[in-house]
Amino acid sequence: MQQVITALQNENIGQILPNEPLGPYTTWKIGGPADFLLIPTTKDQLVRTVKILYEHQVPWFKLGKGSNVLVTDKGYRGVVIKLGEGLETLQFEDHRVHVGAAYGMIKLAVMSGKQGLTGLEFAGGIPGTVGGAIYMNAGAHGSDMSSVLKSAEVLLNTGELVTLRVDELGFSYRHSKLHDDLKAIVTEAIFELSYGDRKEIAAAMATFKDRRLRTQPLQFAVAGSVFRNPEGNYAAKLIEEAGLKGYVIGGAEVSTLHANFIINSGRASAQDVLTLMDHVQACVFERFGIQLIPEVMVVGER
Repeated sequence: MQQVITALQNENIGQILPNEPLGPYTTWKIGGPADFLLIPTTKDQLVRTVKILYEHQVPWFKLGKGSNVLVTDKGYRGVVIKLGEGLETLQFEDHRVHVGAAYGMIKLAVMSGKQGLTGLEFAGGIPGTVGGAIYMNAGAHGSDMSSVLKSAEVLLNTGELVTLRVDELGFSYRHSKLHDDLKAIVTEAIFELSYGDRKEIAAAMATFKDRRLRTQPLQFAVAGSVFRNPEGNYAAKLIEEAGLKGYVIGGAEVSTLHANFIINSGRASAQDVLTLMDHVQACVFERFGIQLIPEVMVVGER
């Protein structure tokens, strides 16, 4: 690994942080260390980083705002890449939006609304980055990324940059091709929006925000919805009807406000959360015969 780090240092790829705890980089505030956390500032640094990791066959994982991730207590054996501020670009071109992958989804929705562009109101409560939202086809309020994305530039694990149209990303419910056979990092995206009334856009976003504050435990360390909604049903409804609201394992608790959120009380380990997730799945399956599928991504050594 030292040979790899030396090569990265020689290429001046940005920050290189050895044995870096990942908990502070996630919204759950949970997780052990990565062997190395790399923070390339620019796209060029990111490309050089991935090329070096590919040449040396070093495993890596890309971390955005950490809003949909559970890092295990043992951490990640390999390199974690976090995009720097140079990939937080934003440019409006008529009704199209060109945006860097590190740009926050909430800020993007707000800025688009101020331009009088409608289509991203649903994203005003998505706490992740543009890249992470594309990766998982994030959505809310009946819409998702696939409905507004035109194309995405992605960096393949070989270090090659390619542009993929929305129909080439294999979008489905909370899923994209990036989950499967395409090992890549989103670097930029183009969204195709429509012109609308600024006041109506702001009102819709305010309504969505008020609903989130009333129905989600956002004052706690959470990672958003833990499980996907089964077809024709809602994970929160099933968990609540299974009598699991408020159920506690260690420092992890099923929220009493929204049953599809697991709260870190401040002392939860990743194992607490994993055990609680397993318990919720078992109870819901026993009661309803429905297998809940996690929406959060578990990363690291078990």
